Amino acid sequence: MVRLLEKRQRTASVLTVFAIATFSLHIIVLFLFLLQGLNIRQLSQRRAPNFVQLIDGKTVGNIDDLAREPEAIRQFISKTMISMFSWSGTLPPQNIEEVANPKSDLGVLIQTPQGSSQKVTTSSWIASFALSEDFRKGFLSTVAEMTPTEVFSENPNLVMTSQLVIKRVYPPKQIAPGKWQVGMVADLIQKNRVGGAQLITPFNKDLLVRAVDYFGNPLGNSGTDLQKAIYSVRADRLEIYEIRNLCLLDGYDNQGKLTQCGTGQTSDSFIR
Repeated sequence: MVRLLEKRQRTASVLTVFAIATFSLHIIVLFLFLLQGLNIRQLSQRRAPNFVQLIDGKTVGNIDDLAREPEAIRQFISKTMISMFSWSGTLPPQNIEEVANPKSDLGVLIQTPQGSSQKVTTSSWIASFALSEDFRKGFLSTVAEMTPTEVFSENPNLVMTSQLVIKRVYPPKQIAPGKWQVGMVADLIQKNRVGGAQLITPFNKDLLVRAVDYFGNPLGNSGTDLQKAIYSVRADRLEIYEIRNLCLLDGYDNQGKLTQCGTGQTSDSFIR
C-alpha cells in the first residue's frame, strides 16, 4: 500500500513539473511572438533609406534624408518648367511610328476659379505632379488660363505652339533643412506654326523647392505610359511648393549674381 502511494506521488510530481514546464514554454513563445510583432511594426513605419544623390539624380549609398545635390535641384527645376510650359499640340512619341506621325494632344480639362473648364496640355498635366498637392490645383488653373485654345486646334493654319527658353537657373539657396529657393530667368515664346509670328514674354520666377520621399511604381512595367510618366516625375524626390515673381533690376552684375527687388510675394498670374 505504501509503495502504491509513493508511485502515485511520483507520477503527480512528474505531471506537475511537465505542466509547469509546458506553461512556461507557452509564455516564452508568446513573448517571442509579441517581440517579433513589435519589430515588424517598427520596420513598417521606418522611412526608406535615402542615398547619395549624383548630379543626374541617381543615388548610391546612405545619406541624410533631406540632402540633395545643387545640380540635381537645378536640373529638376529646368526639366519641370520646360515640360510645364512647352506646348506643341502633339503627344510625346512612344514608338518609331509616332516620331514621324505624332498623335494630337487632346488636352486635359481643368476647372478654373471662375467656374469654367479649360484645357492644359498632357505634358503640363504630367509635369504638375512635380508640385506639392496643395499648390498643384491652383497652379494648374493658372496654366489652363494661359494656354491658348489654338494649341489644340485641328486647323494647321491656326495651331499655336509655346516653348520655354531658360536663360539661367541660379544655384539653389537653402532656406531651411530640405528646402531651397531657386531663381530662374527665362522667356516664354509663343508662335503660330504657320507664318511664324511670335510673342515673347519674360518668365522670371523664384521657385521654392523641398525634399520629399519617393515610393516606386507598384505596377512596374505593367503600368500604363501615363502612370510611368507620373512616377518618373516623382522619382527626383523633390517638389515645388511655391512660385513667386522674380524682379530683375539691372540684369546681372559683374559677378553674375542676381539682383532682386520687391517683396517676393506670389502672383496670381505667375507671368511678369
